[in-house]
Amino acid sequence: MDDTAGGGIRDAGYMCLGESGGGWVLAPVPHGAAFAADITGALAVPPGTPLPTAAVGRFQLMAALGLNRLPAATMVRNAMVVGSGPVALGAALELHRRGAERIPVQTARPSPPIGRAPGAKCVPTGKAGGVELVLDATGRPEHAANLVAPGGTLGLLGTPDDTSVLPTLAAHRGGWTIVGMHELLPVPDGAYQQTYTDTVSWLNEHVDPRLAASWCRRVPGHLAPGVFGQLNRPERVDEPIVLFDWVP
Repeated sequence: MDDTAGGGIRDAGYMCLGESGGGWVLAPVPHGAAFAADITGALAVPPGTPLPTAAVGRFQLMAALGLNRLPAATMVRNAMVVGSGPVALGAALELHRRGAERIPVQTARPSPPIGRAPGAKCVPTGKAGGVELVLDATGRPEHAANLVAPGGTLGLLGTPDDTSVLPTLAAHRGGWTIVGMHELLPVPDGAYQQTYTDTVSWLNEHVDPRLAASWCRRVPGHLAPGVFGQLNRPERVDEPIVLFDWVP
């Protein structure tokens, strides 16, 4: 559960896809939970969308909602993503949808699948700063902060823990804008559905479904505990998105 500013207690983000009446529904419930198709807040997947594309769009939704919070004058053409997991993948795709033709993705992983995203180019950690828009998708924004140019913007897309510390003096002297991008912050009525529809429709038009499928690994639900235990280890699965199949 998550206590969002102004929004009260809410379930975790959109974690479950279920089939209802021949179409897919994305629900804001914990992993593997049963839910009614008409649950409050559920999002309808555009008809004809392959399941992997719907799952990729779920993470692109996070990035789209976060980027919607940027000041109007923020440019996305000089942007960098830090991280290479599912949140980073969604960020790279959304930046490309918004016009970024080349998106540096800083990661320590060798040849991660995010490098196949349109416009994405993986770069090693340690790159010098000077980036106008840095999106941290790791939950460790201290490193990402070193990349921000004077007058630039740091987007907190990954969820940091309560021990994270940002260099406030550098932010003060550099005139940075720091934007919290939690996906469950309050939004206007209908914004979740419209944003998800927009991102998935774009994916259907611009990303080969075989490429979307290559970013997903499908695993029987009963194997979830073992897979979860590997997610933060070097030997984690290669695919950034893991789909657990729960058969009723």
